[in-house]
Amino acid sequence: MDRANERLMEIESTVADIRRIEAEGGVTRASLERIKQRLMRLAARSELFPPGDFPPPQPGGKQNSCLYRISEDPDHRFALYANSTLGSYGTPAHNHTTWAVIVGVSGRELNRFYERTPEGPRQKGEYVVEQGTGVAFMPDDYHSIHIDAPLVNFHMYGLAIDHLPRREFFDAKERAWRVFPPHRDIREARAALGR
Repeated sequence: MDRANERLMEIESTVADIRRIEAEGGVTRASLERIKQRLMRLAARSELFPPGDFPPPQPGGKQNSCLYRISEDPDHRFALYANSTLGSYGTPAHNHTTWAVIVGVSGRELNRFYERTPEGPRQKGEYVVEQGTGVAFMPDDYHSIHIDAPLVNFHMYGLAIDHLPRREFFDAKERAWRVFPPHRDIREARAALGR
């Protein structure tokens, strides 16, 4: 079997398992831990997700990171993305307004965790996501990501990121919480997977 077909089968099996986990347990920290464990099994098949199949943006461009949509249900639920970056990339503290799980395929991503306060985010911990590890977030959890070198990782959301109009982030310049603009720079990769 070629890599593209095997990758498609593994993605479909993983997402089916994740749908079942959420249906059985709802959106709880325990369910998200099970989802994270299942997604890490997919990420362990790193030979199916080489950086060349999910190239980062070209150096010197406007973007430092590419988000590839590799699975999403027709109702925009259970959206799985491969995130690819050259490094020198980060985000402000933000929430997702849906559950989210991030696991490492290759490279390292520092996640910082926050409490939301009116004055801004208050850091309460951090964790490095790399091959064999991951983090999970309830809809109202806040985090930021910090990436220094090339990586590929998975981002799985209960609802597709371009259907989340109320995600908040902390604007450090304005010293205020703001709503993220719509996410429009997602690269469609499902067709390349045989869809």
